[in-house]
Amino acid sequence: MPPTHLNFITGNANKLAEVQAILGSVIELRSQAIDLVEIQGTVEEVTLDKCRRAADAVNGPVLVEDTCLCFKAMNDLPGPYIKWFMLALGPLHLHKLLSGFADKSAQAICTFGYSAGPGHEPVLFQGRTDGKLVESRGSTVFGWDSCFEYEGQTYAEMDKSAKNQISHRGKALEKLKGWLAARVDA
Repeated sequence: MPPTHLNFITGNANKLAEVQAILGSVIELRSQAIDLVEIQGTVEEVTLDKCRRAADAVNGPVLVEDTCLCFKAMNDLPGPYIKWFMLALGPLHLHKLLSGFADKSAQAICTFGYSAGPGHEPVLFQGRTDGKLVESRGSTVFGWDSCFEYEGQTYAEMDKSAKNQISHRGKALEKLKGWLAARVDA
């Protein structure tokens, strides 16, 4: 039986609002900002480790998320390290990373990790959206949304509900919703 609420480990208000918009009808989210050590590795390794640490810190059920932006021209870098590239360059300069490459294709990946609590093996839910890296267009308040283009629009230019239908985060959360629903019906 899944919990009636989840401790969503994030200090990012934009991310919390987006996740609540998608999951709000399924489960109550309680946001907690906990500064967790992030290991180096694949997105799956990073998310699994983060989920275990969060479950131990909260001593209860948790939901964590890790987002990647992978550039084909750079063999999927920056990947799970996009946060650090964004801190260094910001959304107005991120596109310059691919200025020497003809291939501007990018893949946005979101991986959620759920754990029932300390000692429980996390379960992962991943969504991917193919697009391309472009010069910033639209609002720059939410990460790299203004630089990631999907079918002619950046995430920042899209209506929020339309973005949630096609985004990497929306796809991962749809998988999580299905998994939670299967446990409620069981």
